[in-house]
Amino acid sequence: MRLRIVTDSTADIPKALAEELDISIVPLKVHFDEQSYLDNVDLLPADFYEKLTNAEKLPTTSQPSPVDFTDLYERLAEEGEVEIISIHLSGSLSGTYQTATLAAGMVEDKVKVHVVDSKSASYVLGAIVVAVARAARDGKTGDECLAIGQKIMENQRVFFVVDTLTYLQKGGRIGKASAIVGSLLNVKPILTLDGNGVVAPVEKVRGKKKAVGHILERCKELAGDEQVAAAVLYSTDEEEARTLMEQVKRELNTTELILTQIGPVIGTYGGPGLLAITFYKV
Repeated sequence: MRLRIVTDSTADIPKALAEELDISIVPLKVHFDEQSYLDNVDLLPADFYEKLTNAEKLPTTSQPSPVDFTDLYERLAEEGEVEIISIHLSGSLSGTYQTATLAAGMVEDKVKVHVVDSKSASYVLGAIVVAVARAARDGKTGDECLAIGQKIMENQRVFFVVDTLTYLQKGGRIGKASAIVGSLLNVKPILTLDGNGVVAPVEKVRGKKKAVGHILERCKELAGDEQVAAAVLYSTDEEEARTLMEQVKRELNTTELILTQIGPVIGTYGGPGLLAITFYKV
């Protein structure tokens, strides 16, 4: 039985890594007024953030249709004896997981599909998918791969800071009062994803540089001397992200450290200037 791994475009997995591990990706959509784009397919991050900065009205996003998933699942099933693990964006943030679940039921007579709610987003999700894909490549069974993914979900952490709360607020991901306080006082809230995959505040720090320092300190406290697989995520400032990577290398005992850019769908809510660290103990 061959295992195939599926995720959605919000996983923000670097293209070369996704291709290396043969990960199939179903794109979400981004809508600027009447124009719709496939996330990270016909709208790449550089063009997206330029459009976002110049847009009079913020874009909206939408999940894939059930047909988008059934077409892929059926195509993979044509390869022969196949079992699919399909891991997706937090069900608290999007209907993508529910749609994948519906699609899996529609093809259950053709192929077995395990649909997983990652309770996460961006490369927090991507790190789970990558680990599961590597396990599948190494010959692990479906149950073993699912167990590996579950273990990562249980101990993975993420902390991030945004330049402005406007995008989260207008996207319905954080309260309006917090957005007003942050914009008036130059307070940069440190945020995380809670156990249900919902954006949650950790603390408020004045100034971005100080906030990034606090993020790194929190990661050091939680990781200790243990080995971790880590990633630095950014939306627009690659130089800032690479500087943070060097700090992570010095401060954490990393077995892997990946740099990845946040794509259009997640960028719709995070906005320009987002910077994050995610890690899990290996």
